[in-house]
Amino acid sequence: MPKKVWLLVIGTFINITGSSLLWPLNTIYMHDHLGQSLSIAGLVLMINAGGTVLGNLVGGYLFDKFGGYKSIMFGILITVASLIGITFWHGWPHYVWFLTIMGFGSGIVIPVMFALVGSVWPEGGRKGFNAIYLAQNLGVAVGPALGGPIAEKSFDYLFVSNLGLYVIFLIIAAFSYRRMVPNKENEKNREKIVNDNSSKASLYSLLILSGGFLLAWIAYSQWSTTLSTHIQQLGISLKEYSLLWTINGLLIIILQPIISPIVQKYEKQIKAQLVFGMSVMMVSFIVIIFANNFKMFAVAMMILTIGEIFVWPAVPTIASMLAPKGKDGSYQGIVNSIGAIGRMIGPLFGGMIVDFYSMNVLMLILCAMFIISIVPCLLYDSPLKKEKEQYNEIN
Repeated sequence: MPKKVWLLVIGTFINITGSSLLWPLNTIYMHDHLGQSLSIAGLVLMINAGGTVLGNLVGGYLFDKFGGYKSIMFGILITVASLIGITFWHGWPHYVWFLTIMGFGSGIVIPVMFALVGSVWPEGGRKGFNAIYLAQNLGVAVGPALGGPIAEKSFDYLFVSNLGLYVIFLIIAAFSYRRMVPNKENEKNREKIVNDNSSKASLYSLLILSGGFLLAWIAYSQWSTTLSTHIQQLGISLKEYSLLWTINGLLIIILQPIISPIVQKYEKQIKAQLVFGMSVMMVSFIVIIFANNFKMFAVAMMILTIGEIFVWPAVPTIASMLAPKGKDGSYQGIVNSIGAIGRMIGPLFGGMIVDFYSMNVLMLILCAMFIISIVPCLLYDSPLKKEKEQYNEIN
């Protein structure tokens, strides 16, 4: 990979390591330390995700308007300011305010990182997006592994650690990302499935794909919300729960030599990758229905990880292929905002189902959602095909 991509990967790793110190433990902190119900905790996380949704859309727009450096610095500074606030004032309701601002700031950063890697290394195709995805998950592996033990000592230390890592990210971005500009020389080699006149059809295709992406994220978000509390109620420790996320991140890294040749072989069959990944993720929630100890949850997490390896990097790759010229940031902003909407709806949805029914009912509903999500994965390019047919008829 080019040096610029490595700098983006390193920045992503530090960013996600910092944020993942806290995000898997948000529900636990609000439920156990601030005395809030699961439904209230879910509502707060929904507000946080709402800030992230807005940040994703703003970040994508800013990238297209002002470029990557200014956009990413704006997002980082907002996040640092919110982390300073939450470090000193993390009671109720201050926690909600700063968590929302944090969601907005970090939401700006994420689509800019994806758009940057696509613009500085256009010939890399899925490789660049996969590198960012791997960096995110390595951060997810390291963050909770550190976060669990730190939180057991004091949540105060957790907030300080998060702030410290984000300051490091700020320094890296300030000195390394200023000179990152699109690689126009290789832009012509970038794989596209639209032309500049297909913006409306490409947007419709992106929105259809986003429907399946949304359902997958609603389900996935339960692992860091309702399931975190459920697992502890079964007598599994906070440290062991954090270890599940470490397993997730490390397994993504370990499986790369096996998964990468498969992905490259079927690179043109991206629909098949999506359908396979969604199906495997669904199986993990079936396992959870029967899980009552750490080993069973570890098995479920391993299955989930195999599925997400095929799904998560594929979506920003498709978004990049669908994006008309000058819209890379906006398209990355849309798909990232859809994921954030899933994380926004998921905690409240899951919390309410568990509060009024049971965890098993929630798991069955989530399995049904995965089945439904396969449909948009198969049909997302229909608007483009229809437009192409109409163009051929006219000509």
